[in-house]
Amino acid sequence: MDADFSELHGKTAIVTGASSGIGLATARLLAKNGVRVGLVSRSKETLEELSGKLPGSRPIPADMTKIPQIKKMVAAAMKQFGRIDILINNAGQGYDAPVEKTGIGTFRYIYDLNVIGPLVAMQQVIPCMRAQGGGSIINISSGTALMNLPGMSAYSSSKRALAGISLAARLELQADKIVVSVVYPYITRTNFEKNTIHVVPEPEDNREPAGRYPPDSAEFVAEKIVGGIVSGEPEIFSHDWMKAPGSGA
Repeated sequence: MDADFSELHGKTAIVTGASSGIGLATARLLAKNGVRVGLVSRSKETLEELSGKLPGSRPIPADMTKIPQIKKMVAAAMKQFGRIDILINNAGQGYDAPVEKTGIGTFRYIYDLNVIGPLVAMQQVIPCMRAQGGGSIINISSGTALMNLPGMSAYSSSKRALAGISLAARLELQADKIVVSVVYPYITRTNFEKNTIHVVPEPEDNREPAGRYPPDSAEFVAEKIVGGIVSGEPEIFSHDWMKAPGSGA
């Protein structure tokens, strides 16, 4: 049985990376509970099709590695909805490479998408939320941020950086009633692994999520994210066992 998030009815949200995976599942869950959602990704056509299926949603195409586009995206959301109650920074991409072979250009791209983009989005929505008396910011990290994994230093470090920014901002914004939380998903059944950049080319058939426990569905993670909006917890783990040191994935 789905959790009851009806208290969110009438609020407005921005969801980045909304065209697939966790972002899509989260946008659907929010819309189901009466939240007006700004759908953000690079694919205008996909967002327009999705918006037609989600009541109250609006497509707002933006590349989260481009600062001017992020600023325009937030401004467009404000124009469409008149306020922003919730920001969910979900857009991101994986990069698998040993430290010795990590490409500096690709490393910068991953940080632009996984860290700088969410930071700029936060900077743009904070004044809006402060003026309206509060809001919620949810940043999607990763279970890999809780671990030291060979071949994943670039990606996991970007997600650690996002978590650090989130928890510092939480303290900074308490007086403004802006609640900042960070979510640590476990391995999830999405296209994430297939879209991960691999230094050593890997056949798509081998790019299936694998771990000690069965992967989660995107819908399961979406419930954790939306539940985090309601609870306001600082850190939301997909599973309690992830809280143990070194147990993130």
